[in-house]
Amino acid sequence: MHHGHYPSPASPSSDGFTVSPNSAAPSSSSPTPSPSRYEAQKRRDWNTFSQYLKNHQPPLSLSRCSAAHVLEFLRYLDQFGKTKIHTPACPFFGHPNPPAPCPCPLRQAWGSLDALIGRLRAAFEENGGKREANPFGARAVRLYLREIRELQAKARGISYRKHRKKPQKTTSPTPSHPHNPHSPPPGTSSAA
Repeated sequence: MHHGHYPSPASPSSDGFTVSPNSAAPSSSSPTPSPSRYEAQKRRDWNTFSQYLKNHQPPLSLSRCSAAHVLEFLRYLDQFGKTKIHTPACPFFGHPNPPAPCPCPLRQAWGSLDALIGRLRAAFEENGGKREANPFGARAVRLYLREIRELQAKARGISYRKHRKKPQKTTSPTPSHPHNPHSPPPGTSSAA
């Protein structure tokens, strides 16, 4: 019986995985492939969101779930966050490694929320939701995540800019000069 409170999505065991009563199933002699860590996390996230919808006042069905409900869910998750987000009034605002503790709130990190939304966006469609009606892919959710990323980057003094992958350098010699891969191709002398 539920007492009108939402499940805590942050009840991991010491190894970071959520412990559920069903996880200690007896092993059978025929090996069954266990779900990947991503798939297992996606299922846990979906179960947490489904429970959130059931406990919502009034309860919500998946078909009535909107981007506004997704944003409400993300804000609800903040109470379980473990990332210190400095307020503008804090002397450590913008410092990546503060030298002392402060009373600033703990929040869900942007990267965690971004990954969560990706998993829930996939789970929504896997659980019968229509791609064009996916509230996790809504513009409002993308804008919210972008705003959170910018606010947290400023507050924590870190950059979330994407690092472009450097192109892989080939180690094989060029076909025109197999004997000396370091010599420049003909006609490329450096004229000043």
